[in-house]
Amino acid sequence: MCAYNANATDSERKKLAMTEMQKSLALFSGSISPELAERIADQLGVDLGNVKLEKFANGEIYARYMESLRGADVFLIQSVAGNGDADVNDALMELLIMADAAKRASARAITAVITHYGYARQDRKAAAREPITAKLVANLITTSGVTRVMTIDLHQGQIQGFFDMPVDHLTALPILADYFKAKRFPEGKVCVVSPDVGRAKAAKKLSDMLEADLAIMHKGRPGHNKAEITALIGDVDGKICIINDDMIDTGGTIVAAADTLKAKGAEAVYICCTHPVFSGPAYDRLENAPVEEVVVCDTIPVPLERQTGKIRVVSVAPLFARAIANVYSNGSVSSLFDPDFAL
Repeated sequence: MCAYNANATDSERKKLAMTEMQKSLALFSGSISPELAERIADQLGVDLGNVKLEKFANGEIYARYMESLRGADVFLIQSVAGNGDADVNDALMELLIMADAAKRASARAITAVITHYGYARQDRKAAAREPITAKLVANLITTSGVTRVMTIDLHQGQIQGFFDMPVDHLTALPILADYFKAKRFPEGKVCVVSPDVGRAKAAKKLSDMLEADLAIMHKGRPGHNKAEITALIGDVDGKICIINDDMIDTGGTIVAAADTLKAKGAEAVYICCTHPVFSGPAYDRLENAPVEEVVVCDTIPVPLERQTGKIRVVSVAPLFARAIANVYSNGSVSSLFDPDFAL
Protein backbone atom coordinates (compact mmCIF):
# COMPACT_ATOMS: atom_id res chain seq x y z
CA MET A 1 0.00 0.00 0.00
CA CYS A 2 1.23 3.51 -0.78
CA ALA A 3 1.49 5.95 2.11
CA TYR A 4 -1.14 8.73 1.93
CA ASN A 5 -0.12 12.34 2.41
CA ALA A 6 -3.00 14.84 2.56
CA ASN A 7 -0.68 17.73 1.67
CA ALA A 8 0.86 16.06 -1.40
CA THR A 9 -0.06 17.18 -4.91
CA ASP A 10 -1.64 14.78 -7.41
CA SER A 11 1.64 14.43 -9.31
CA GLU A 12 3.51 13.66 -6.08
CA ARG A 13 0.95 11.01 -5.14
CA LYS A 14 1.25 9.42 -8.61
CA LYS A 15 5.04 9.44 -8.37
CA LEU A 16 4.88 7.86 -4.92
CA ALA A 17 2.42 5.24 -6.14
CA MET A 18 4.69 4.32 -9.04
CA THR A 19 7.69 4.10 -6.72
CA GLU A 20 5.80 1.75 -4.42
CA MET A 21 4.72 -0.34 -7.43
CA GLN A 22 8.31 -0.70 -8.60
CA LYS A 23 9.33 -1.81 -5.12
CA SER A 24 6.53 -4.36 -4.62
CA LEU A 25 5.58 -5.53 -8.11
CA ALA A 26 8.22 -7.85 -9.55
CA LEU A 27 7.80 -8.68 -13.23
CA PHE A 28 9.96 -11.39 -14.79
CA SER A 29 10.11 -12.97 -18.23
CA GLY A 30 10.84 -16.52 -19.23
CA SER A 31 12.94 -17.14 -22.32
CA ILE A 32 10.08 -17.86 -24.77
CA SER A 33 8.45 -14.43 -25.20
CA PRO A 34 10.83 -11.73 -23.92
CA GLU A 35 9.53 -9.19 -26.47
CA LEU A 36 5.95 -9.51 -25.21
CA ALA A 37 7.19 -9.25 -21.62
CA GLU A 38 9.03 -6.03 -22.50
CA ARG A 39 5.84 -4.60 -24.04
CA ILE A 40 3.86 -5.47 -20.93
CA ALA A 41 6.51 -3.88 -18.69
CA ASP A 42 6.47 -0.72 -20.84
CA GLN A 43 2.69 -0.53 -20.53
CA LEU A 44 2.98 -0.82 -16.75
CA GLY A 45 5.82 1.68 -16.52
CA VAL A 46 8.11 -0.76 -14.69
CA ASP A 47 11.32 -2.56 -15.54
CA LEU A 48 11.57 -6.30 -16.03
CA GLY A 49 13.31 -7.99 -13.13
CA ASN A 50 16.72 -9.60 -13.43
CA VAL A 51 16.63 -13.39 -13.52
CA LYS A 52 19.44 -15.65 -14.68
CA LEU A 53 18.18 -18.50 -16.89
CA GLU A 54 20.74 -21.04 -18.02
CA LYS A 55 21.07 -24.70 -18.99
CA PHE A 56 23.50 -27.28 -17.73
CA ALA A 57 25.44 -29.32 -20.30
CA ASN A 58 22.85 -32.11 -20.13
CA GLY A 59 19.93 -29.74 -20.79
CA GLU A 60 18.72 -29.25 -17.21
CA ILE A 61 17.35 -25.74 -16.58
CA TYR A 62 18.74 -23.39 -13.93
CA ALA A 63 17.09 -20.21 -12.63
CA ARG A 64 18.27 -17.65 -10.10
CA TYR A 65 16.76 -14.26 -9.26
CA MET A 66 19.39 -11.54 -9.04
CA GLU A 67 17.33 -9.33 -6.72
CA SER A 68 15.33 -9.76 -3.51
CA LEU A 69 11.77 -11.09 -3.85
CA ARG A 70 10.89 -11.13 -0.16
CA GLY A 71 7.31 -9.91 0.24
CA ALA A 72 6.96 -9.05 -3.46
CA ASP A 73 4.04 -9.77 -5.77
CA VAL A 74 5.80 -11.73 -8.50
CA PHE A 75 4.42 -12.05 -12.04
CA LEU A 76 6.12 -14.63 -14.29
CA ILE A 77 5.45 -14.10 -18.00
CA GLN A 78 5.88 -17.27 -20.01
CA SER A 79 4.36 -18.88 -23.08
CA VAL A 80 4.23 -22.66 -22.80
CA ALA A 81 5.23 -23.10 -26.43
CA GLY A 82 8.33 -23.53 -28.55
CA ASN A 83 10.23 -20.62 -30.06
CA GLY A 84 12.94 -22.27 -32.14
CA ASP A 85 15.56 -22.31 -29.40
CA ALA A 86 13.43 -24.29 -26.94
CA ASP A 87 10.47 -26.64 -27.22
CA VAL A 88 7.18 -26.65 -25.31
CA ASN A 89 8.55 -28.95 -22.60
CA ASP A 90 11.52 -26.66 -21.93
CA ALA A 91 9.10 -23.74 -21.65
CA LEU A 92 6.94 -25.57 -19.12
CA MET A 93 9.88 -26.70 -16.98
CA GLU A 94 11.38 -23.20 -17.04
CA LEU A 95 8.11 -21.77 -15.71
CA LEU A 96 7.92 -24.39 -12.95
CA ILE A 97 11.54 -23.83 -11.91
CA MET A 98 11.11 -20.03 -11.86
CA ALA A 99 8.01 -20.42 -9.67
CA ASP A 100 9.81 -22.75 -7.28
CA ALA A 101 12.74 -20.34 -6.98
CA ALA A 102 10.36 -17.43 -6.28
CA LYS A 103 8.53 -19.45 -3.61
CA ARG A 104 11.81 -20.31 -1.89
CA ALA A 105 12.81 -16.62 -2.08
CA SER A 106 9.78 -15.72 0.09
CA ALA A 107 7.68 -14.01 -2.56
CA ARG A 108 4.30 -12.91 -1.13
CA ALA A 109 2.33 -14.05 -4.19
CA ILE A 110 3.31 -15.70 -7.48
CA THR A 111 1.16 -15.19 -10.58
CA ALA A 112 1.94 -17.27 -13.64
CA VAL A 113 1.08 -15.10 -16.66
CA ILE A 114 0.76 -17.92 -19.20
CA THR A 115 0.26 -16.29 -22.57
CA HIS A 116 -0.25 -19.70 -24.20
CA TYR A 117 -1.29 -22.71 -22.12
CA GLY A 118 0.49 -25.67 -23.66
CA TYR A 119 -1.12 -29.12 -23.64
CA ALA A 120 -4.58 -27.50 -23.48
CA ARG A 121 -5.87 -29.69 -26.32
CA GLN A 122 -5.62 -32.76 -24.08
CA ASP A 123 -8.37 -31.61 -21.71
CA ARG A 124 -10.40 -34.84 -21.62
CA LYS A 125 -10.19 -38.52 -22.53
CA ALA A 126 -11.38 -38.75 -26.12
CA ALA A 127 -10.36 -42.41 -26.35
CA ALA A 128 -9.47 -45.21 -23.96
CA ARG A 129 -6.13 -45.13 -22.13
CA GLU A 130 -5.39 -41.48 -22.96
CA PRO A 131 -4.02 -38.91 -20.47
CA ILE A 132 -5.67 -35.65 -19.47
CA THR A 133 -2.49 -33.65 -19.84
CA ALA A 134 -4.08 -30.23 -19.33
CA LYS A 135 -4.95 -31.35 -15.79
CA LEU A 136 -1.45 -32.77 -15.26
CA VAL A 137 0.04 -29.40 -16.22
CA ALA A 138 -2.34 -27.66 -13.81
CA ASN A 139 -1.16 -29.97 -11.01
CA LEU A 140 2.49 -29.25 -11.81
CA ILE A 141 1.89 -25.48 -11.80
CA THR A 142 0.09 -25.71 -8.46
CA THR A 143 2.86 -27.79 -6.89
CA SER A 144 5.54 -25.36 -8.09
CA GLY A 145 4.21 -22.64 -5.79
CA VAL A 146 2.09 -20.52 -8.16
CA THR A 147 -0.78 -18.84 -6.29
CA ARG A 148 -2.66 -17.37 -9.28
CA VAL A 149 -2.86 -18.05 -13.00
CA MET A 150 -3.50 -15.47 -15.70
CA THR A 151 -3.98 -16.70 -19.25
CA ILE A 152 -5.84 -15.95 -22.47
CA ASP A 153 -8.22 -17.89 -24.72
CA LEU A 154 -7.80 -21.40 -23.38
CA HIS A 155 -8.60 -24.18 -25.82
CA GLN A 156 -11.52 -25.07 -23.54
CA GLY A 157 -12.79 -22.86 -20.73
CA GLN A 158 -13.28 -25.77 -18.35
CA ILE A 159 -9.49 -25.97 -17.88
CA GLN A 160 -9.99 -23.18 -15.32
CA GLY A 161 -11.64 -25.81 -13.13
CA PHE A 162 -8.44 -27.86 -13.06
CA PHE A 163 -7.00 -25.26 -10.66
CA ASP A 164 -7.92 -24.75 -7.00
CA MET A 165 -6.68 -21.15 -7.17
CA PRO A 166 -7.85 -17.95 -8.90
CA VAL A 167 -7.63 -18.08 -12.70
CA ASP A 168 -7.99 -14.91 -14.77
CA HIS A 169 -9.08 -16.09 -18.21
CA LEU A 170 -8.71 -13.17 -20.60
CA THR A 171 -9.87 -13.03 -24.20
CA ALA A 172 -8.40 -11.44 -27.32
CA LEU A 173 -11.76 -11.22 -29.11
CA PRO A 174 -12.17 -7.45 -28.56
CA ILE A 175 -8.64 -6.85 -29.89
CA LEU A 176 -9.34 -8.90 -33.02
CA ALA A 177 -12.72 -7.22 -33.42
CA ASP A 178 -11.10 -3.76 -33.31
CA TYR A 179 -8.65 -4.84 -36.02
CA PHE A 180 -11.41 -5.83 -38.41
CA LYS A 181 -13.63 -2.86 -37.54
CA ALA A 182 -10.81 -0.59 -38.70
CA LYS A 183 -11.09 -2.13 -42.19
CA ARG A 184 -14.62 -0.73 -42.56
CA PHE A 185 -16.02 -3.61 -44.58
CA PRO A 186 -19.34 -2.92 -46.39
CA GLU A 187 -22.33 -3.28 -44.07
CA GLY A 188 -24.02 -6.67 -44.27
CA LYS A 189 -21.11 -8.31 -46.11
CA VAL A 190 -19.20 -9.81 -43.18
CA CYS A 191 -19.69 -13.34 -41.89
CA VAL A 192 -17.75 -14.79 -38.94
CA VAL A 193 -17.08 -18.51 -39.39
CA SER A 194 -16.38 -21.04 -36.67
CA PRO A 195 -14.08 -23.81 -37.98
CA ASP A 196 -15.77 -26.35 -35.69
CA VAL A 197 -18.74 -26.67 -33.37
CA GLY A 198 -16.60 -26.25 -30.24
CA ARG A 199 -15.59 -22.74 -31.30
CA ALA A 200 -19.16 -21.65 -32.15
CA LYS A 201 -19.78 -19.72 -28.93
CA ALA A 202 -16.64 -17.61 -29.33
CA ALA A 203 -17.44 -17.04 -33.01
CA LYS A 204 -20.92 -15.85 -32.02
CA LYS A 205 -19.39 -13.31 -29.63
CA LEU A 206 -17.05 -12.04 -32.35
CA SER A 207 -19.93 -11.80 -34.84
CA ASP A 208 -21.92 -9.75 -32.31
CA MET A 209 -18.98 -7.38 -31.85
CA LEU A 210 -18.72 -6.93 -35.62
CA GLU A 211 -22.50 -6.97 -36.19
CA ALA A 212 -21.87 -9.74 -38.70
CA ASP A 213 -23.53 -12.97 -39.79
CA LEU A 214 -22.45 -16.33 -38.38
CA ALA A 215 -21.59 -19.66 -40.03
CA ILE A 216 -20.45 -22.88 -38.39
CA MET A 217 -18.38 -25.71 -39.82
CA HIS A 218 -18.17 -29.30 -38.67
CA LYS A 219 -14.87 -31.11 -38.88
CA GLY A 220 -13.83 -34.71 -38.47
CA ARG A 221 -10.44 -36.09 -37.48
CA PRO A 222 -9.41 -39.09 -39.59
CA GLY A 223 -6.08 -39.30 -37.74
CA HIS A 224 -3.78 -37.64 -35.19
CA ASN A 225 -3.17 -33.96 -36.04
CA LYS A 226 -5.37 -34.32 -39.14
CA ALA A 227 -8.76 -32.72 -39.83
CA GLU A 228 -11.28 -32.44 -42.64
CA ILE A 229 -14.35 -30.23 -43.06
CA THR A 230 -17.51 -32.33 -43.39
CA ALA A 231 -20.33 -29.74 -43.23
CA LEU A 232 -21.06 -26.00 -43.35
CA ILE A 233 -24.06 -24.37 -41.69
CA GLY A 234 -24.84 -20.86 -42.93
CA ASP A 235 -24.79 -18.79 -46.11
CA VAL A 236 -21.35 -17.51 -47.13
CA ASP A 237 -22.00 -16.82 -50.81
CA GLY A 238 -20.68 -13.36 -51.70
CA LYS A 239 -19.58 -12.73 -48.10
CA ILE A 240 -16.33 -11.51 -46.59
CA CYS A 241 -15.64 -14.41 -44.23
CA ILE A 242 -13.56 -14.20 -41.06
CA ILE A 243 -12.56 -17.60 -39.68
CA ASN A 244 -11.87 -17.42 -35.95
CA ASP A 245 -10.02 -20.03 -33.91
CA ASP A 246 -8.12 -20.09 -30.63
CA MET A 247 -4.92 -21.45 -32.19
CA ILE A 248 -3.31 -22.52 -35.45
CA ASP A 249 -0.87 -25.41 -35.23
CA THR A 250 0.04 -27.00 -38.58
CA GLY A 251 -2.62 -24.99 -40.42
CA GLY A 252 -4.34 -28.00 -41.97
CA THR A 253 -7.79 -27.39 -40.45
CA ILE A 254 -7.88 -23.66 -41.08
CA VAL A 255 -6.67 -23.95 -44.69
CA ALA A 256 -9.27 -26.67 -45.38
CA ALA A 257 -11.90 -24.31 -43.96
CA ALA A 258 -10.72 -21.48 -46.24
CA ASP A 259 -10.84 -23.78 -49.28
CA THR A 260 -14.40 -24.82 -48.38
CA LEU A 261 -15.55 -21.22 -48.01
CA LYS A 262 -14.11 -20.22 -51.39
CA ALA A 263 -15.78 -23.25 -52.98
CA LYS A 264 -19.08 -22.11 -51.44
CA GLY A 265 -18.78 -18.68 -53.06
CA ALA A 266 -17.12 -16.53 -50.39
CA GLU A 267 -15.86 -13.24 -51.85
CA ALA A 268 -12.84 -13.03 -49.54
CA VAL A 269 -11.52 -15.01 -46.58
CA TYR A 270 -9.64 -13.73 -43.54
CA ILE A 271 -8.26 -15.86 -40.69
CA CYS A 272 -7.75 -14.75 -37.11
CA CYS A 273 -6.58 -16.58 -34.01
CA THR A 274 -5.06 -15.84 -30.61
CA HIS A 275 -2.19 -18.35 -30.54
CA PRO A 276 0.12 -18.72 -33.58
CA VAL A 277 1.68 -22.10 -32.76
CA PHE A 278 2.68 -22.50 -36.45
CA SER A 279 4.31 -25.92 -36.43
CA GLY A 280 5.82 -27.77 -39.37
CA PRO A 281 4.29 -26.73 -42.71
CA ALA A 282 2.03 -24.03 -41.23
CA TYR A 283 3.76 -20.99 -42.73
CA ASP A 284 3.86 -22.44 -46.24
CA ARG A 285 0.26 -23.63 -46.03
CA LEU A 286 -0.99 -20.23 -44.92
CA GLU A 287 1.04 -18.36 -47.50
CA ASN A 288 -0.44 -20.52 -50.28
CA ALA A 289 -3.98 -20.54 -48.87
CA PRO A 290 -6.79 -18.57 -50.60
CA VAL A 291 -6.92 -15.95 -47.83
CA GLU A 292 -6.29 -12.21 -47.67
CA GLU A 293 -4.70 -12.04 -44.21
CA VAL A 294 -3.92 -14.22 -41.21
CA VAL A 295 -4.29 -12.05 -38.09
CA VAL A 296 -2.70 -13.45 -34.92
CA CYS A 297 -1.72 -12.20 -31.47
CA ASP A 298 1.78 -12.10 -30.00
CA THR A 299 1.06 -14.69 -27.28
CA ILE A 300 3.67 -16.81 -29.08
CA PRO A 301 6.47 -14.98 -30.91
CA VAL A 302 6.26 -14.90 -34.72
CA PRO A 303 9.69 -14.33 -36.34
CA LEU A 304 9.96 -10.95 -38.06
CA GLU A 305 10.90 -12.58 -41.35
CA ARG A 306 7.54 -14.37 -41.27
CA GLN A 307 5.54 -11.16 -40.81
CA THR A 308 6.10 -9.94 -44.35
CA GLY A 309 3.41 -11.90 -46.22
CA LYS A 310 -0.18 -12.53 -45.21
CA ILE A 311 0.55 -12.76 -41.49
CA ARG A 312 -0.35 -9.75 -39.34
CA VAL A 313 0.43 -9.59 -35.61
CA VAL A 314 -1.54 -7.59 -33.04
CA SER A 315 -0.36 -7.24 -29.45
CA VAL A 316 -2.09 -8.41 -26.28
CA ALA A 317 0.43 -6.49 -24.12
CA PRO A 318 -2.00 -3.68 -23.18
CA LEU A 319 -4.60 -6.27 -22.14
CA PHE A 320 -2.19 -8.21 -19.94
CA ALA A 321 -0.77 -4.99 -18.49
CA ARG A 322 -4.24 -3.83 -17.43
CA ALA A 323 -4.98 -7.22 -15.91
CA ILE A 324 -1.68 -7.30 -13.98
CA ALA A 325 -2.21 -3.74 -12.72
CA ASN A 326 -5.76 -4.55 -11.59
CA VAL A 327 -4.72 -7.77 -9.86
CA TYR A 328 -1.84 -6.00 -8.13
CA SER A 329 -4.10 -3.18 -6.93
CA ASN A 330 -6.98 -5.53 -6.01
CA GLY A 331 -9.12 -4.07 -8.78
CA SER A 332 -11.67 -5.82 -10.99
CA VAL A 333 -10.66 -7.75 -14.08
CA SER A 334 -14.16 -8.86 -15.12
CA SER A 335 -14.32 -6.41 -18.03
CA LEU A 336 -11.11 -7.93 -19.43
CA PHE A 337 -12.31 -11.52 -19.65
CA ASP A 338 -16.05 -11.03 -20.26
CA PRO A 339 -16.56 -9.78 -23.84
CA ASP A 340 -20.24 -9.07 -23.18
CA PHE A 341 -19.33 -6.81 -20.25
CA ALA A 342 -16.49 -5.23 -22.23
CA LEU A 343 -18.90 -4.11 -24.90
